[in-house]
Amino acid sequence: MPARTIGENTIHFEDTGRGSRTVCLVHGSGGSSEVWRHQAQRLADVARVIALDLPGHGRSGGEGATRIEDSVAAVRGLLDALDVRSVVLGGHSMGGAVAQAFALAHPPRLAGLILVGTGARLRVMPEIFSALERDHDAGARFVTGLALAERAPEDLAAHVYRVTRAAPSRVLVGDFRACDVFDVMPRLGEIAVPTLVVCGAEDRLTPPKYAEFLRARIAGARLVLVPGAGHYVQLERPEETSAALREFVLSLDGRR
Repeated sequence: MPARTIGENTIHFEDTGRGSRTVCLVHGSGGSSEVWRHQAQRLADVARVIALDLPGHGRSGGEGATRIEDSVAAVRGLLDALDVRSVVLGGHSMGGAVAQAFALAHPPRLAGLILVGTGARLRVMPEIFSALERDHDAGARFVTGLALAERAPEDLAAHVYRVTRAAPSRVLVGDFRACDVFDVMPRLGEIAVPTLVVCGAEDRLTPPKYAEFLRARIAGARLVLVPGAGHYVQLERPEETSAALREFVLSLDGRR
């Protein structure tokens, strides 16, 4: 797993595939680049795919961030270090907030936008903060229970729990605090790049109405609603999610 030093942090990332486009994928709260493993494999023959661990997550150093803007700076720093000037930027949950904020701050850098299980405003349930502050392990289980569809396989639930629990408490709480104050609802009309929105039909953390709002407010945005999936749609329904991303990336060059 390669790494680059960005500011005071060492950021690790996966870098696979080839193609005329570069796709950069950003994970959500308490996550890591691992959540994109299926999509990276499925896109590798049509695009270069970069999936990073944000500071404080996965193998990356640092304390994590409590502001979405700090994560935007980390993403931009990595793209600069890799000399990527034009990118299709995708994000899941908190990563979707990072992608939207990046699109608004650096529009010339974007060739496309992929928003997965996210919203233009990400208020966090007070119960999540209470659970995490009482007991990190129990809080991670509580979050996992909300993050997956009711019929998600037990092995997937165990995997998501392990990943969430592995994030240090301060990092996970910081992620949720960054989400809780994120709100770009009034500015979505400023986003003027091709946009794909993907949401699990059973998502309880960022429900389909959030995705519908994104589709309605971003000109030309396309929405893919995936049946039987919850918040981790890219892990619960990897084939459907990967196919949607692949078709979107190909469409940017007029291919299918």
